[in-house]
Amino acid sequence: MSEFSKKDILQQQRQAALAEKAEIQANIEKKLKLLPDLPGCYLMKNADDLIIYVGKAKNLKNRVRSYFRGAHDAKTTKLVSEIHHFETIVTNSNKEALILEINLIQEYKPIYNIRLKEGTMYPYLKITNERNPQLVITNHVVKDGGQYFGPFPNVYAATNTQQLLHKVYPLRRCNKNETRACFYYHLGQCIGSCDHSVSRDTYNEQIAHIKRFLNGDVAEIKQDLKAKMATAAEKLDFEQAADYRDQIDYIETTIERQVVMSQDYDNMDVFGYTFDKGWISVQVFMLRQGSILKREAAIFPSHGEPEEEVTTFIARFYKEQPHIKPRAILTPSDVDSKLLEEVLEISVSTPLRGKKRSILELCEKNSKLSLDEKFRLIAMSEQKTIGAVAELAEILQIPQADYIESFDHSNISGTHSVSGMVVYRDGKPDRKSYRKFKIKSVEGANEFAHTQEVIRRRYTRLLREQKTLPDLILMDGGKIQIRAARDVLENELGIAIPVAGMVKDDKHKTAALMDGYSEAVLEIDHRSQAFHFIQRVQDEVHRYAISYHRQVRSKTQFGSKLDEIEGVGPKTRNKLLKHFKSIARIKTADLEEFRKLGIPGPTAERILSVLNEGDNDRETPSKAEGILANHVNKLTSD
Repeated sequence: MSEFSKKDILQQQRQAALAEKAEIQANIEKKLKLLPDLPGCYLMKNADDLIIYVGKAKNLKNRVRSYFRGAHDAKTTKLVSEIHHFETIVTNSNKEALILEINLIQEYKPIYNIRLKEGTMYPYLKITNERNPQLVITNHVVKDGGQYFGPFPNVYAATNTQQLLHKVYPLRRCNKNETRACFYYHLGQCIGSCDHSVSRDTYNEQIAHIKRFLNGDVAEIKQDLKAKMATAAEKLDFEQAADYRDQIDYIETTIERQVVMSQDYDNMDVFGYTFDKGWISVQVFMLRQGSILKREAAIFPSHGEPEEEVTTFIARFYKEQPHIKPRAILTPSDVDSKLLEEVLEISVSTPLRGKKRSILELCEKNSKLSLDEKFRLIAMSEQKTIGAVAELAEILQIPQADYIESFDHSNISGTHSVSGMVVYRDGKPDRKSYRKFKIKSVEGANEFAHTQEVIRRRYTRLLREQKTLPDLILMDGGKIQIRAARDVLENELGIAIPVAGMVKDDKHKTAALMDGYSEAVLEIDHRSQAFHFIQRVQDEVHRYAISYHRQVRSKTQFGSKLDEIEGVGPKTRNKLLKHFKSIARIKTADLEEFRKLGIPGPTAERILSVLNEGDNDRETPSKAEGILANHVNKLTSD
């Protein structure tokens, strides 16, 4: 309630920044208490929810806590300064955590993982979606109509597989602009669209062979290659026969081994979920090359049977997002696997033992940890809000404080007097119910009279409209404000609403609470939730009141300057205020803009001349004259 000044604004801005920083730190401290003593990975995120760092730990609790304890080098200090929140993924071992860390870094490329963020993404083979398709290697999966296969362990494996398919089931390999048979066509590694037109049926047949091969059906191609090797040997073409032999060896040592791995513990997605208290937590592990390549998670409220909602979630996971369907999906036993197989056209099963069962249990374990963390954070939040107002009611010895209205005044030497009212329900701000008051009946700086007017206007209206009265009124001040509020409530309106004052210390910070009846200062533990709640209310109502005061003062100054101009009455002034918003915008406005508002040309010229006359000493000719000259020239040319 001090005078408004630039110093006050800067102080408010600093206080707001400090409050925001304190809230972020408080949320982080809450999550640190929930960390498990298990191996896994942690993902540090900034205020925009972008992953800025990924790390691994043998013990997540110890490692993640270390970022927020003690001193660090310059790089780590900068990283910590940008952390807004974090997430964790639990693994079975430190080795799995390392593999997952690398995969996450490759997936998200966090800005602080300098050494690993440039790592190669897992490659895919892609059949392009065009009239003459190609088989190409790509690191990115997009919705472009192409058919993707993979991912492969590395570029070497993807290239060897691609070269093998070029030789056995060739598609177009040359540039579209070729006008004669290309080199690959003569080698038998291009289907020949450069030499002649190739039908869609021919392409479809080749693509069907490729798809069967990449899905693990290698018997046909092995048999074909063995026949070709035998024929080449009979013709004494031993070099060609050796090439066929190498191709067969590659299939047996690489492709078939990869297929066996895929059938056991690879190229599958694992879905685990936990349902509790009306919420579902789903975790998705994408297994590629025997490790967790990627993890996705979701927590959402359940409005039906949880197993049905999870079944729907899995179906939508592939139908609505650019996820490549794996060879198989693992799910809990209560998920409708038959329905998913029909919809997705892939194998869906529930493992009972072995590695698959282990990974499913790990997935479910992560889903439970995520949901438990959410519930504990909710409990902490409720303690901060509902628990705080219950504690406040106990301190004031009133039945409850679920619905609170708080008032603060703002003025400069008694001018531009305004008040702001904020509302809290169950310990949370109800911003839609905030109200602003411009003081009408009082001249000068009279805190008692200001409070009386605002209280009288607010609660006369609530009584007239038969609306619910608050459980508690908090005044930003002490005896003066409390006595003024009680005088109106009890003597004029005949209602009894508990009133209390939020008292500040010499440094203008929340210090104590003043009881509205005994006027005794109630000392409150500064570590308690009730005290922190009072701080939040006092900061919020002061911010709201001073913001409204700034707005009123700005408009008044704006309007008073316009009122000095001949020909500008209240209607014209209001038009200008509504349209331009600021003096600066009027100064540089075009006469055509004034004409559209219905303001005559001479009046518009006078407005520009008066508003710009302060610039005469800085510009020759004057800015106003220059602007007017330009406008006159425009009008003349029109």
